[in-house]
Amino acid sequence: MTDMPAVPAMPAMPALRQLVLILGDQLSHDSPALAGLDAAQDAVLMIEAPGEATRVWSHQARIAIFLAAMRHHAHALRQRGLTVHYIRCDAPGQPPGLAERFARALAELQPRVVKALEPGEWGIEQDLQRTAAQAGIPLRWLDDPHFLCSRADFQRWAARETELRMEFFYRWMRQRERVLMAPDGGPAGGRWNFDADNRSGYPKAGPGEIPPPARFAPDAITREVIDEVRQHFGHHPGTLDHFAWPVTREQALQALHRFIDTRLVHFGTWQDAMWSDTPFGWHALLSSSLNLHLLHPREVIAAAEAAWRDGRAALPDVEGFIRQILGWREFIRGVYWGDMPGMAQANHLQAHEPLPGWWWTADTPMACLREAIGQTLRHGYAHHIQRLMVTGLFALLARLRPDQVAAWYLAVYVDAVEWVELPNVAGMALYANGGRFTSKPYVASGAYIQRMSNHCQGCRYKPAVKTGSQACPFTTLYWALLDRHEAEFASHPRTALMVKNLQRLSGPDRQAIRDWAEVVLDEHVRRCAAA
Repeated sequence: MTDMPAVPAMPAMPALRQLVLILGDQLSHDSPALAGLDAAQDAVLMIEAPGEATRVWSHQARIAIFLAAMRHHAHALRQRGLTVHYIRCDAPGQPPGLAERFARALAELQPRVVKALEPGEWGIEQDLQRTAAQAGIPLRWLDDPHFLCSRADFQRWAARETELRMEFFYRWMRQRERVLMAPDGGPAGGRWNFDADNRSGYPKAGPGEIPPPARFAPDAITREVIDEVRQHFGHHPGTLDHFAWPVTREQALQALHRFIDTRLVHFGTWQDAMWSDTPFGWHALLSSSLNLHLLHPREVIAAAEAAWRDGRAALPDVEGFIRQILGWREFIRGVYWGDMPGMAQANHLQAHEPLPGWWWTADTPMACLREAIGQTLRHGYAHHIQRLMVTGLFALLARLRPDQVAAWYLAVYVDAVEWVELPNVAGMALYANGGRFTSKPYVASGAYIQRMSNHCQGCRYKPAVKTGSQACPFTTLYWALLDRHEAEFASHPRTALMVKNLQRLSGPDRQAIRDWAEVVLDEHVRRCAAA
């Protein structure tokens, strides 16, 4: 019997010195996690996880923008000569969850250490840290230089303050970063804030011609993603028929330049205005690129400030734009990490009504909500007033459950990452944390929407009517909310006048509002609960 030939031994896989984990919202080519990588002994890991798309019922456009941007980024890294282990959504035999896929990758690759930027979500950070610990592999978190204020710097600033207010943080950041500052050390134009100049509604004739934002025809990679999303997530809300978002660094820069050159000039004046069939207004549409790390906030701020100094845009327009990025965006990230995980469970006003099913369809007789939600389903986008003072205001007035509302916001917008979405929803729109970092609850009647839009024209409801079949639900529920929380709102300096107006109503009128509010909630909320 002859001996069988020896089977040659498989070559030993070289030891992996370090593995860089890049999450879907960390797509900067200048990430410090990539510094010093050696393709011969280091590698990058990127993971598409279908569980992230179903944990909240994500809009098809939100899924597509993340996957398309991730695949373009992986392609660019490979062109730089880096080794990229990329796990696609439909990878055979893979579990759906991000942490589970990470665990399997660690078991297969056995790196000596994993490096990653701080995630944008508290729960993901906890899951990944626990997964690495269970695998016995060190996980080293790096500060994310995409933000101008680190978590540690924000906490040091907050520790010095008697209350958390964006305005004070914004002034500190302006001084620290030398943005919009005069030679004498004061604010440019002698004022820190031009918000009072930036609250106009459109003229009665409408907004007129608005230069369109930059939009991008999907290339081969993005078309492949769109086909896959339609195949695997076609039952999710929204549509991909209008998908034209920037998904690469080059496209994001084009979008920035288009905004600075053609739209910044009237951004401030009309930033709060709403008009039917005008989904983008004068807004920048840069938040998704910022949140994916395709653009750095410093370059966006610098471009806007240069436009003012060159005389291409007025100071109120530029300051209003920069305040959203240098002020609110950085501030909201700081309070998120300072207040988690409690922020996710906050429910100060004890709101327990279910999220209506029509929030996923826009099938409502209320014209303003039909417009805002319909636009969201078409584009995965709505600007800050539509979010705060239409959908957010209704959720607050109708006492919708904060956790369900926050999940909806996280699901439906292409720029949604929890660090920005949860504080804006729970803290600002819903007052769920009792004013922890806001100066007042943002409550208003239907008159606000009438003043800032044309949505009330032709709507079956009348903003001035409090009760009865023609009463605007916003107006009814506004007065009912004041009645319900009268003592608390009377003691608040920013809402005390509202309560004084409530107290001018007769006892029977107040009871009629209470009774009609129950009718409104039954019709628009309780009988319409989402499945």
